[in-house]
Amino acid sequence: MNQAHPHTPHHGAPHDRHQEHGTDGQAEILDLDAEVLAEHMASITTWLPLRTGPRQIVDLGCGTGAGTFALLDRFPDAHVTAVDTSAGHLQHLREKACARGVEKHVRTVRADLDDPAWPDLGSPDLVWASASMHHMAHPDRALRSVHDALAPGGLFAVVELAGFPRFLPESAPAGRPGLEERCHNASDHFHAEYVPHRGADWGPMLTAAGFTVEGERTITVNIDGSRSEAIGRYALGSLRRIRGAAAATLSPDDLTALDQLLDTGGPHSILRRDDLTVRTERTVWAARRT
Repeated sequence: MNQAHPHTPHHGAPHDRHQEHGTDGQAEILDLDAEVLAEHMASITTWLPLRTGPRQIVDLGCGTGAGTFALLDRFPDAHVTAVDTSAGHLQHLREKACARGVEKHVRTVRADLDDPAWPDLGSPDLVWASASMHHMAHPDRALRSVHDALAPGGLFAVVELAGFPRFLPESAPAGRPGLEERCHNASDHFHAEYVPHRGADWGPMLTAAGFTVEGERTITVNIDGSRSEAIGRYALGSLRRIRGAAAATLSPDDLTALDQLLDTGGPHSILRRDDLTVRTERTVWAARRT
């Protein structure tokens, strides 16, 4: 899931539709998301109610390939068409495919999925969209386009985020307890205007687009920071993204405390903390074209 993400207008998620700037930082956070949440991603791909192993897969809003490679790990004989608007993300994905020795199984397509004229994506058995549908200006139209592209009996997997992960304990940081939650609240107000479908219930929209929803599952994530040194960097990148959306409405004291956490050379850097956990939720819907 190309998570992590929704900053101005997307963190991660996966797939900045409007601008290429910040691609390097976005790519890093997407890669960290894939690394830290690999087990949870694998549990989702294993859960999918597939009738047979898919041969042709499309990853919509693929970012740097978290979903692409998780799906190839699960279905090594499949071929994946990875679609994104970011040329930088697609290049990064191709490099990773070569490094993994699966480049013959991956095709990249640069496309804006808000364009009514979609590229030819073939007739896939499985379409995967993680943290990308909420970036569509016209998600209902995109859902119908997926329905029409899928092979009869094919499956559409939509993964949605419950916003940015949380990392700090409620008592942190010293002197400004609850800072992270206030940052999230400020960021949520920002995204409610610019990314209104983030956190949406996709079930009714999938049904309206002609799909039969065959399953829904919520994955609860709670990973102790000691499990991986990547978690500190993941927390740092995530809070940097949140700052961009929250800074305008945070109090001066909160903004100062946040900047101290983000100062990697300072004594209060989040990279120095030993009390981090990754806490978030992902919900996945499995919908079939009947």
